[in-house]
Amino acid sequence: MIKKVLTVLGARPQFIKAANVSRKLSEYGINETIVHTGQHFDNNMSKIFFEEMDIPKPKYNLDIHSLSHGAMTGRMIEEIEKILKVELPDIVLVYGDTNSTLAGALAAQKLDIPVAHVEAGLRSFNLKMPEEVNRILTDRISSYLFCPTDNALKNLKNEGFENFPCSVIKSGDVMQDAALYYDKKANEKSKIIESLNLNHPKYLLCTIHRQENTDNKNRLSNIINALNELSKEYKIVLPIHPRTQNSFKKLLIQLDFEPINPVGYFDMIQLIKNCEFVITDSGGLQKEAFFFKKYCITTRDETEWVELVENGFNVIVGADKEKILSEAKLVAKKISNFNIDLYGNGKASENIVKSLLL
Repeated sequence: MIKKVLTVLGARPQFIKAANVSRKLSEYGINETIVHTGQHFDNNMSKIFFEEMDIPKPKYNLDIHSLSHGAMTGRMIEEIEKILKVELPDIVLVYGDTNSTLAGALAAQKLDIPVAHVEAGLRSFNLKMPEEVNRILTDRISSYLFCPTDNALKNLKNEGFENFPCSVIKSGDVMQDAALYYDKKANEKSKIIESLNLNHPKYLLCTIHRQENTDNKNRLSNIINALNELSKEYKIVLPIHPRTQNSFKKLLIQLDFEPINPVGYFDMIQLIKNCEFVITDSGGLQKEAFFFKKYCITTRDETEWVELVENGFNVIVGADKEKILSEAKLVAKKISNFNIDLYGNGKASENIVKSLLL
């Protein structure tokens, strides 16, 4: 019987996902200890962040960031191991595909503590992505694999997980739980539409942050040239990631529109809900566009969320300017039924906690 869970988190999106599971753990009387590795150092993760987002504050903050992959992961394993020896949890819960995810799983497994991986089975089939390596290794040493989609289940089956001593469970996606839970709060707290004067002009919501795009002048130039062209018809709302900002300066790339500062989760929800459609290289935003019934154009060469592509809600264009522009014309005229259950309809957190209690 599981009575105590230790959750390892390292990035702001992971806290938002985990908040929904934390609420369910509390409802079922399960004690939870949260460890924040500090992987994504974020000044916005202050007291007000945890209060406004209704997120439990971490008991431990390891403040490990700004290191190479190897140094970061090694330091995390060392520090998490110390905590596990003190806390003695029944299970360690990890999310997604960051270095924190892998470090938490490895530290637990070395101490013979079962690991539960939320967002298991996702694959881009691109081993050049550090996230892909983290996913594969974390899945292989987990006792509970909570898959958000049928495709994730299929990936694990193809990799032979039926022969491993683990439970593979289709839970649904905790990101949809978060989107549904925070939608009302976003309506109450966000003033982004008014502050940017977006009540009337048509606008596109865009994000660029993946290293494959920001560090490659040809790819980044093609994407920005497409956005510059689209800016003649739409207002472009581009919350600018620091890596992207540095790349614009370093690679001498000119924007014909004014980007905006990074925004919080509530503001992002409002920007998604009110835009015409989304252009992004973000994994999370691809799904959030679907949750709020918006089409998405993805500037990557592959996606983990293949069900969005298969059902016509998302299109993969790489960094091809002409493809971006042609798909933008098509997407602007598309009408689809978004009322399809691809991600569990907000029941993922409950499914996860109930499965842990079986």
